[in-house]
Amino acid sequence: MVATLTSATKFYKENYPRPQFVRSQWIDLNGEWDFSFDDKQTGDAQRWVEHFPIGQTIHVPFTYETKASGIGEEKFHPQVWYRRTFTLPPEAEGKRTILHFEGVDYKATCWVNGGWAGQHEGAYARFSFDITDLLQPGAGNEIVLKVEDSDSCLQPRGKQRWAGRNHDGFYVQTTGIWKAVWLEHVSETRLDSVKITPDIDRQMVRFDFRLHGAETKPNLRLEAEITFKGEPIRKLGLSVDRAWLTVETSMMNGINGPWLQNLWSPGNPNLFDVEFVLYEGDQEVDRVGSYFGMRKISIKDGQVLLNNLPLYQRLILDQGYWPDSHLTPPSEEALVKDIEAIAEMGYNGLRKHMKIEDARFLYWCDVKGLLVWSEMAAAYEFNDEAVERFSREWVEVVQQQYNHPCIITWVPFNESWGIQNILHDVRQQKFTEGIYHLTKSIDPYRPVITNDGWEHTVSDILTLHDYVERGEAFYETYKDKSLITGGTGTYNEWKFPFAEGYGYKGQPIIISEFGGIAFKSEQGWGYGNQVDSEEAFLERFASITGAIKSIPYIAGYCYTQITDVQHEVNGLLTEDRKPKVPLEKVREINLG
Repeated sequence: MVATLTSATKFYKENYPRPQFVRSQWIDLNGEWDFSFDDKQTGDAQRWVEHFPIGQTIHVPFTYETKASGIGEEKFHPQVWYRRTFTLPPEAEGKRTILHFEGVDYKATCWVNGGWAGQHEGAYARFSFDITDLLQPGAGNEIVLKVEDSDSCLQPRGKQRWAGRNHDGFYVQTTGIWKAVWLEHVSETRLDSVKITPDIDRQMVRFDFRLHGAETKPNLRLEAEITFKGEPIRKLGLSVDRAWLTVETSMMNGINGPWLQNLWSPGNPNLFDVEFVLYEGDQEVDRVGSYFGMRKISIKDGQVLLNNLPLYQRLILDQGYWPDSHLTPPSEEALVKDIEAIAEMGYNGLRKHMKIEDARFLYWCDVKGLLVWSEMAAAYEFNDEAVERFSREWVEVVQQQYNHPCIITWVPFNESWGIQNILHDVRQQKFTEGIYHLTKSIDPYRPVITNDGWEHTVSDILTLHDYVERGEAFYETYKDKSLITGGTGTYNEWKFPFAEGYGYKGQPIIISEFGGIAFKSEQGWGYGNQVDSEEAFLERFASITGAIKSIPYIAGYCYTQITDVQHEVNGLLTEDRKPKVPLEKVREINLG
């Protein structure tokens, strides 16, 4: 498996942290930082902001728990500090300098040259600080970051352990900077964001612009040029007099060939480039490159539709771990290698499990045509604090990932994690309903699954998890649809498809976890009995996959999983991405 970094988009820059919002002036701050543990939490009192202790160095963006960081200590530390210096280049003069963090787990407080820059709570959403007024010209500028983490099950933590050791499906925790850190030089008046919404039925695309500094500038003009494979499609211009601006434009004129051939789909992932230029009078003040895909996800008559055609989803569970860097991808090539392996095995998509993935991963799924279910990292207890933390960060995530055409489903909850009493508890039921509708208020165009695999409340898809080993047993359980959808009773001995008071409303049904087959190992676990040969593995894999495919009302499946993860050894690939069975044989079973 060799990763291919041939991009289909005009503005692609290798390793650029936000491929959907590209500017020319930026500084990569990944690399060596000073680092110190603060187990006694004395850093504030001892003014580490001004007198950072001489200690270790760490390779950002890898966390101290990983070998890639240069430290590799797996013990939990509740507070850590980072420091590095940088040089402000001449081109930053007259610009605003924005410090971006793509992901810091969990609570980050930042100072620049001793001055407070900002604070953010949440491990999975990105955030930024305008640090212009704290900078000095040239060399010697200093960033200090304090990160506070906990083993609390009230904070969204996904698959991170909290008991000091790996157990079940929970792995070494992630503390601190785990995604890219970078600087960007921008104008005072600029684009803050663009929300891009395709509408294939009306053959239109809508841009919702959010601008900074527009209210005080009476002579602003915004231009956008859309191109497709280098050919101009549409150019539009409009006057700007407020911070929020919406415009729609036709996508028909100028496109060569039948319209349907230019939609985005796994087999044909067409992407349109778009460049936004903001002018103040005749002077250009901002230029941003982006892209989008014209595609539609909808549900009708118990089926998921892609571009108004039935979509059978062949997904694989992907937890996004690597042996030496854990949740942080070791390189952009590593991301692409995983995506290409998934496609090579005959899957048309993935369920990104308990992790908000790097934006570059989603970019390559957009480029290569791989469907994605985006799933939030779970908390594991329920009270008002957990509700507040989860809701705040989930909204940030949905807003930040909205433009990616590859994302076709939102999954805020999985297997009742953090809502463990949802079967009976009205508060937890209403929480999931609230998150469902809150998500729909931001994005009414994608399906939302409220409790993947277990007791659903309101949900656009009914998803079920079942790790039965044999296809014959699976078929007997699921051959009669009414036994699954007919009431609130259990299926497969103890699982409930719906919480009390909720029932089937004609949703598509997908088996969103199954399989988990592991070869015999003394070092880890899988689901069911372990197998001792390639032949035994493929026979069982074919048995259960074939049974699912043979049931007409099931609209797709998600196999567990692409790779081993630490002590969980049920991947189709090892943790270091070596195939356990020939990938072409997996492909034959998936596509047969």
